[in-house]
Amino acid sequence: MKSAKKMLSGAEIVWESLIREGVEVVFGYPGGANLPIYDTLTAYRDKIKHVLVRHEQGAAHAADGYSRVSGKVGVVMATSGPGATNLITGIATAMMDSVPMVCITGQVAKTSLGADAFQETDITGATLPLTKHSYLVTHVEDLAETIREAFYIARTGRPGPVLIDIPKDIQAAQTEFEYPTEPIHLPGYHPPENATEEQVDEMVAMVNKARQPVLLVGHGVLMSDATKPLLKLMEIANIPASTTLLGIGAVPASHPLNLGMMGMHGTASANHAIQEADLLVACGMRFDDRVTGKLATYSPDSEKIHIDIDASELNKNIRVNLAINADLATVLEQVLPGLKNGNRKEWLDRIAAWKSDAEQRDAVNLESDTLMGAQVIKAIWEGTPDDTIIISDVGQHQMLEVQYYRHEQPHTLVTSGGLGTMGFSLPAAIGTSFHAKDKEIWVIAGDGSIQMNIQELGTAVQEGANINIAIINNGYLGMVRQWQQLFYEARYTETPISSPDYVKLAEAYGLTGLRIDRLDDIPAAMAQARKVKGPVLIDFVVEQHDMVYPMVPTGASLDEMIRRPHPDKEESKTA
Repeated sequence: MKSAKKMLSGAEIVWESLIREGVEVVFGYPGGANLPIYDTLTAYRDKIKHVLVRHEQGAAHAADGYSRVSGKVGVVMATSGPGATNLITGIATAMMDSVPMVCITGQVAKTSLGADAFQETDITGATLPLTKHSYLVTHVEDLAETIREAFYIARTGRPGPVLIDIPKDIQAAQTEFEYPTEPIHLPGYHPPENATEEQVDEMVAMVNKARQPVLLVGHGVLMSDATKPLLKLMEIANIPASTTLLGIGAVPASHPLNLGMMGMHGTASANHAIQEADLLVACGMRFDDRVTGKLATYSPDSEKIHIDIDASELNKNIRVNLAINADLATVLEQVLPGLKNGNRKEWLDRIAAWKSDAEQRDAVNLESDTLMGAQVIKAIWEGTPDDTIIISDVGQHQMLEVQYYRHEQPHTLVTSGGLGTMGFSLPAAIGTSFHAKDKEIWVIAGDGSIQMNIQELGTAVQEGANINIAIINNGYLGMVRQWQQLFYEARYTETPISSPDYVKLAEAYGLTGLRIDRLDDIPAAMAQARKVKGPVLIDFVVEQHDMVYPMVPTGASLDEMIRRPHPDKEESKTA
């Protein structure tokens, strides 16, 4: 005899469904329109951890950071109106970077929808272009299936955020509950898997005949867990690889075939190689403007292969010779048996010369009596293990991080790439700490970006988050100031920025605060930070007018890099 189904409220169904989806932690903030959900949380505290943030944007970034390092779907909750709209920047950040999240918002009662009720906002309409899908639940009987579908959509295909808006009366209504288990079939949604035999054969032929190939490694390599087959492809065919910002870590920094990051602030060796390649193999990347520079002059003499799970990215920005809409890890495994050992010594020797030149230029940035941001990041790299997770904010410090912190393992750099969201790092690090409990976690932030969500220091203290916060404090919105110096005749309009006394602020929040302005003091500060079980903030006071090179100006060709002068050569700035 079948057991009777349980009668549960919509609020209880939310928690029961999350448990069945394997959710361990939720980041959120209660309010009037989601009170039934929070009221029933008391019965589920032994199964799901809830983290009370200080601002809903912080909750979204925390769920994002948690998702990126755990590989699981991040979950965030907010109330209606301003609570829901405060999530939007975090949702857009996750959407641009293909991060799976489920956002659950409370809404005014169904009877008040469209009446401009207190704290009513059409959040499904507002987030429609920023999510993979948005739901407004109007019947409690549909709630469990909606949550199940939302997790499926968020994690399959090209991952991304999904929003579920639940009116307050639906949260209170009751229905029989039995979590659905039958296969999910959504009309028109069919994530691809394999490449065709013809595509595999064509790709193998193109790779084997190429003399100057380059692999372009994007976030999709990490999201599809394709790092192992990618390295096999590189080593069998002897092909160098360049990463996007979000692809960093997919190829160990020390690997001899790693060219470093490509694009606007990429390495000269990567950009030179891309421009002179006869074949580009793009793996899970978008050919966005920060990668390509001027489209008309991008890698003009190369054939191009593009593999992506999202068909809309294929031939969107760059026309390619072979477009493969499939799961990246699967495609790489398919082509491996047909690859030949590549003898590309002449090509690799040219790349080695470019690398040597770049290393000599970069060394100049580490020779200074004034503390430089690059020196701070290099010292942190030298003093941390390979599995350390860096959560970088957005700005000059972000580009210095990718240049001077050498990531050897996947998922050890978490940052906002596509949207470039200042204020991302601190809450994302808090989220990360709930999965990476046995690893060192370092926030790298600027004095501008840290102030965007600095209230989350309260969350870090409340949760005892074992994170170290390094503020690269130069008294400016550094990247904007750099552009003003280069392109606006050094008119520093509204880029000088004041800061609080970060040490006193840390103490006010109840965490350890340190200030460093000398390179020699960094190891001792790091040692002190490690002794603290909980958050530590270090204010690094650095050179104000530092520049991040190389740099490709907006709209310029990758060949038009502005570079740091070579210490031993007379040359033009675009040499």
